[in-house]
Amino acid sequence: MFSTRAMQRSSTTIAAARGLMKFTPTTTTASSILLRTPALRSTGLKAVTAQQQIRLGSTTTPTSDAEAHSILAAQRLRRPTSPHLTIYKPQLTAMLSILNRITGSAISAGMYAFCLAYLVSPYLGLHLESATIAAAFGAWPVAAKVGVKALVAAPFTFHSWNGIRHLVWDTGRQLDLKGVYRTGYLVLGLTAVSTVGLALI
Repeated sequence: MFSTRAMQRSSTTIAAARGLMKFTPTTTTASSILLRTPALRSTGLKAVTAQQQIRLGSTTTPTSDAEAHSILAAQRLRRPTSPHLTIYKPQLTAMLSILNRITGSAISAGMYAFCLAYLVSPYLGLHLESATIAAAFGAWPVAAKVGVKALVAAPFTFHSWNGIRHLVWDTGRQLDLKGVYRTGYLVLGLTAVSTVGLALI
């Protein structure tokens, strides 16, 4: 657009300076101005031809749906993830929310896995009865017992206390910034105490 306007002005100025045409700025294109002037007709034809070649070079190429999809997929791979997690400062509210989802998923997955294993154990010759599990667990060293019980108790207690926290929020309480942080630290404290208590039983 800018190059076309510049060519219009320059060609009109040159023709007016040589007295070949009357200087009357109009809205006509550069090709019509150049072709009207006898002295600049050859130059105008070259300019118009070059302009047409430029226009022809910028035409689009038809692509198939598969090619268009592959181009779009390649462009999406180069896009930055927004918003990216690395630009955020870790906060207690965000970390507890993420941890609540992780512990909930871990508890659910563990429960489903044990239930399915218990159902198929008679067909596979496995012994997952309560008496067998208790006897095997009792033969472990004390450190192993405490470690395993703490590993099982920590996600369970955190998810339980944090669930109570969410129930408190459902009543419209502790929703301000101080209340959110207060209940968050309370959940962490209760989780630590209850995990240690269950692990030492």
